[in-house]
Amino acid sequence: MSAIAVQGAAGRVGTAIMNMLVSRGHAIAAAFEHKSSPHIGKRIHSFLHVSDAQREGLSTVFEVLSHDRLAASDGVIDFSAPEATLSLIDAAVKVKKPVVIGTTGLSEGQKTAIKKASETIPVIFSPNMAVGVNLLFKLTEIAAKTLKDRYDIEIFEAHHKHKKDAPSGTAKRLLEIVKSSSSELKDFHSVDGRSGIIGERSNDEIGMMVLRGGDIVGEHTVFFIGEGERIELTHRATSRNNFAMGAVLSMEFLLRQPPGMYSMFDVLGF
Repeated sequence: MSAIAVQGAAGRVGTAIMNMLVSRGHAIAAAFEHKSSPHIGKRIHSFLHVSDAQREGLSTVFEVLSHDRLAASDGVIDFSAPEATLSLIDAAVKVKKPVVIGTTGLSEGQKTAIKKASETIPVIFSPNMAVGVNLLFKLTEIAAKTLKDRYDIEIFEAHHKHKKDAPSGTAKRLLEIVKSSSSELKDFHSVDGRSGIIGERSNDEIGMMVLRGGDIVGEHTVFFIGEGERIELTHRATSRNNFAMGAVLSMEFLLRQPPGMYSMFDVLGF
């Protein structure tokens, strides 16, 4: 059993991660939230689907990031916001704890800071840790390598109405995978939505289309559209437990690794 801290613990995914940690026999070392969170000081047990016996042992309360609490953990899983993630990375480097990061909306500079931290601590940084989504990443890589620029490529994603960034981090990662899979695709540019009289579709563009509404957990499709046929690679999430399982598996993997930047492909053995 390991003692794992969670940042963004009161969020939808954070709560799912804490439940998953408990179900897999881990202890929750700390539950970090932003300083203005209404949950600061509350015990986490009311957020978790646990037995009465387990509930009595969960004395952890939501709190702001603490170096001491982080140092007492075996590692930390982060699904928060970009600035909070950067603060966590700085703290994790100081106390030399592995970090799993699922935060999206990070700038290139912030991603560079995460990569720099991986020289000191083991890190997994992925926009989506669901096992099925990472299989989608792999299948997209295979399709792009095979079809190259002979097919028009479009990427679609849908999420709940509360999601703040668009396109999703997963959709952006799919775009990166497509462009890096073939020399014929590396200079293609993305088109975020289309409106008005825009003329014919160019041969060197990749559409990035976004839908927001209701309680959609997450949906991503990569289209490879040719003359007379269309290939669609789709993943639909109906539960955040998929992300939570991937995040916990990632932490269990990192606890055995030296410093470095790892991916879900490493975790899953692709």
